Amino acid sequence: MAMLPLVGWAALCITGYGQSEGPPVGRAASATAAVSSPTPIGAASATTVSAAESPLPEVPTLMRAVETNQRAAEAVEKEYIYRSITTVQELSGKGRVKKTVVTVSDHFWIDGVPVRRVVSQDGRELSAAELAKENERIDKEAAKARARRERADAEGKESDAYGNEEITVSRLLELGAFSNPRRVELNGRPTIAVDYTGDPRAKTRNAAERLILEMTGTVWVDEQDRVLVRVDGRFVNSFKVGGGLLVDIRKGTRFSYEQTRVNGEVWLPAQVDGEGSARVLLFVGFSGRIHAVESDYRKFRTSAEILPGMAKVPEAQAGVGAQPGASDPVHSR
Repeated sequence: MAMLPLVGWAALCITGYGQSEGPPVGRAASATAAVSSPTPIGAASATTVSAAESPLPEVPTLMRAVETNQRAAEAVEKEYIYRSITTVQELSGKGRVKKTVVTVSDHFWIDGVPVRRVVSQDGRELSAAELAKENERIDKEAAKARARRERADAEGKESDAYGNEEITVSRLLELGAFSNPRRVELNGRPTIAVDYTGDPRAKTRNAAERLILEMTGTVWVDEQDRVLVRVDGRFVNSFKVGGGLLVDIRKGTRFSYEQTRVNGEVWLPAQVDGEGSARVLLFVGFSGRIHAVESDYRKFRTSAEILPGMAKVPEAQAGVGAQPGASDPVHSR
């Protein structure tokens, strides 16, 4: 499992939503955000449940089941494409909105690598030249991810879909502590909520593990499917790598990540929120707020050739691409 999504928005910034793209999305913001607590995702529909007859599972056992199920779910995730609308608001030092950028993108897998393809920005579809540049970026990033995976395999190391070193549940237990398990009904489904706090005294191996030490938050696990359905968290301290040139995250930066059950067979991203200040490699960053909403989950077949240097790209199956809703058979909680 790639970095168990305790890292929430921060992990997505590094490995998904915030990966460098053709058109810039709120990058290189210099103003410091006035950080306030965002409205928690699903707060209105989360209800603490009194103790049930069956005892709660041991937290390490529960989280290892989540890890196993996440790995198994990737095979199904690769069959889906979905659309994301991401809004980035850059804030001034006084907390006023200076700039808003809205990006529409499609998320899918190519050759075992999850990718994000920008479709439009601020209501304007990408030009032919911009699309060609975007396709070239995806081609290169997918090739790099495959090369990293091949190196990891040759060295006998476990890696995620991007070829990055995996942070397992066992490693998370060394980097911090899970506590306070309790049953909570979330969006009409029973879940087990567990708090997590990083241990600043733990020894780390890389920047991703250092991120975890600076976090505190809560994860919600669907009790039936044993998958993560929601993550809320915040950074308790400022965090820098390379003097801030590689990674720079300000104290108080908050994130929230939620998944939804699709087609009764897989959980896919539904919403991501972040507020604060973060920058990665001078290419990815924001100082303010980020809000992403996912929809239009569709199964696809790889029969359309779009990207140069890559054989196939998803082509959505007809009749499966309706906008998700309460009565949509493709989208179920």
